Amino acid sequence: MKHYNIKIYGRVQGIGFRWATKHQAHKLNLVGWVQNQPDGSVYLEAQGQEADLGKLLAWCRKEPLWAKVERVEFEESELKGYNTFDIKTS
Repeated sequence: MKHYNIKIYGRVQGIGFRWATKHQAHKLNLVGWVQNQPDGSVYLEAQGQEADLGKLLAWCRKEPLWAKVERVEFEESELKGYNTFDIKTS
């Protein structure tokens, strides 16, 4: 198990990016959360198998099609006790 902190920059707010991320995380059996940031980016914490986290990173760089991702940054962090993948609103 690994834990990644991920930040996505570009046109990623107001287009359903968080909901699409939650759906993708469920497909990959990942837990954590996603949230819009005041600077216009989206931040998420995801935890699961390393291969599945790699798939999520690849997805963040190219999907959903209506987003315009400029860059994705991530770092590995300590595991946390998440049981689900949630959308945070504030």
